[in-house]
Amino acid sequence: QVQLVESGGGLVQAGVSLTLSCKASTPAFEYYTLAWFRQAPRKDREVVASISWNGRTTYYPDPVKGRFTISRDNAKNTVYLLMNSVKSEDTAVYYCAAAYGGSSDLKDRTYDYWGQGTQVTVSS
Repeated sequence: QVQLVESGGGLVQAGVSLTLSCKASTPAFEYYTLAWFRQAPRKDREVVASISWNGRTTYYPDPVKGRFTISRDNAKNTVYLLMNSVKSEDTAVYYCAAAYGGSSDLKDRTYDYWGQGTQVTVSS
């Protein structure tokens, strides 16, 4: 069983940078595709970033492209989400997700393991 624990959320002002972290319990962490999702009140869950098992490819949807950066440190079993120039629209619960192996299409990847989420609130 893979366990994922997010941290780094909180209340921040618009325009600042924020880094979220997700620590995984699994061995062979380097074999997993990883992603960050978010869910705002009254909205559907959406992916905000994903990264391939080898870290060579990433995916970002248009709302965060150019502002968010996903990275991974396999030695620490940790995936990060750097959020630059945050906006009030970024307010949501952010979830870390993992799936074993690779994918030919990161955008459509299905994830089997999920963290409990960390709240990010951006004030104007």
